[in-house]
Amino acid sequence: MAEATVRGFDAVVVGAGFGGLYALWRLRGLGMSVRVYEGGSGVGGTWFWNRYPGARCDVESLAYSYSFSPELEQEWVWTERYASQPEILRYANHVADRFDLRRDIQLNTRIESAIFDEQSGRWNVRADDGTGVSAQYCIMATGCLSSRNTPDFPGLETFRGAHHHTGSWPAEGVDLEGKRVGIIGTGSSAIQAIPIIAEQAEHLHVFQRTPNYSIPARNGPLDPGFQEKVKADYEAFRQPFLGGMFGLDFSPHDRLAMDATPGERREMYERRWAEGGLALIGSFADLLSSQEANDTAAEFIRGKIREIVDDPEVAEKLLPDSPVACKRPCADTGYFETYNRPDVTLVDISDTPIDEITPAGVRVGDREYELDTIVFATGFDAMTGSLMRIDIRGRAGLTLAEKWSGGPRTYLGLCTVGFPNLFTITGPGSPSVLANMIPAIEQHVDWIADCFMHMRERGLSVIEATREAEDAWVDHVNERADRTLYPSCNSWYVGANIPGKPRVFMPYLGFPAYVERCEEVVAREYEGFELSA
Repeated sequence: MAEATVRGFDAVVVGAGFGGLYALWRLRGLGMSVRVYEGGSGVGGTWFWNRYPGARCDVESLAYSYSFSPELEQEWVWTERYASQPEILRYANHVADRFDLRRDIQLNTRIESAIFDEQSGRWNVRADDGTGVSAQYCIMATGCLSSRNTPDFPGLETFRGAHHHTGSWPAEGVDLEGKRVGIIGTGSSAIQAIPIIAEQAEHLHVFQRTPNYSIPARNGPLDPGFQEKVKADYEAFRQPFLGGMFGLDFSPHDRLAMDATPGERREMYERRWAEGGLALIGSFADLLSSQEANDTAAEFIRGKIREIVDDPEVAEKLLPDSPVACKRPCADTGYFETYNRPDVTLVDISDTPIDEITPAGVRVGDREYELDTIVFATGFDAMTGSLMRIDIRGRAGLTLAEKWSGGPRTYLGLCTVGFPNLFTITGPGSPSVLANMIPAIEQHVDWIADCFMHMRERGLSVIEATREAEDAWVDHVNERADRTLYPSCNSWYVGANIPGKPRVFMPYLGFPAYVERCEEVVAREYEGFELSA
């Protein structure tokens, strides 16, 4: 890296989503010089790119928000129980403006490499425009769901129509009025998009490989009186979320499903189905650990699908056979009802997969579906994909891709051995996607910022996890997962949606326990880390 191009910072942050924005605010408050790089033309991360029809958060808006500023909590007014993508993006932009963050953010810039210089103890970071900077600390706020997965379908380049991925939807929108549309995938994004697209298209074909569970969101306008009540004691409102397994207020029941009678179970499931959202997962304490208990919830939801969908054959194709919640659970608005429309066709590709994309559409077996537009709702290379796209090199030139060739290995989801002063926000090995993301982000950034203060006060400049601590943490993450049904599914939690990706359960199960462990590490003088000058 030519000296003329190098500018020095205390910290470089990659990504200007909610993680990057808060990291910038927090570190700037310590008097540190910080530069944030963002590949998009605006801030917001996931909520900048995922602009597909119906995009919405499935965590209640009052909880899916920053807590670091009481003034921000009071002044921002949410309009719906579950905020839509445009509203969340407005919130992110409001935060960037209110706290004057933009002057330290460089947009339209992707980081190509981050290389640790052992002699100087600093990270040399190079962007795709050829410029480079040096920093003591490198913080990856690249997001868990930001590396799009588009299957390599033969013939895609020959398709005469338009095609879009839900994770990179054009900002100006897509005109689907009167179009023959095919959507590939029935995961979380598709379940939100399908009802909206069906209202716009002349005809919608849904290509489904694996059916998914979904629970009605029961979304609606947020009652101003309720919002004012929350703002009168926001801290008290947040406490149940911070204490919940997923950083969510599921009001978990401590009773075991099999200790209840069938009638009691039915009553509980009906109540939570009517409440809406994902709280049904917390109906009983053993739904995620006992197959027998989980089966009772699964059959309840399958019964609801049969009730909603008029055509029995279509309903049967929509019935999942995996445990509830071992794949990403979904909350919807009219998803299953959409299949009652005469202009919506479900195409089951579980046994007969898509053979190719043709100039006219999609061919499955001996049938060709003529389409004007294809929507890929095919998800992401989750947790690690965005990190693997950057050439990250630690001690002795070791690449992160080499280090993680058998699956990601971290200590606390924050650091990885061989890469000093490199931090990941909500990285693999942390609750991340199995938590309310914004509180999880704030907890990570606060831990990192407090660590920097600790080091500065003691004249230290390098922090690195030990091999023993990392090995023990990886074992602990796996052991917690193995007590549950989560690893039994072919989900993106284990990388099963990406051909060749090592099968490893990547998130950490249990938000409150994780926070306690992070606090213990600090109380024990950063146990499991080596700190040096």
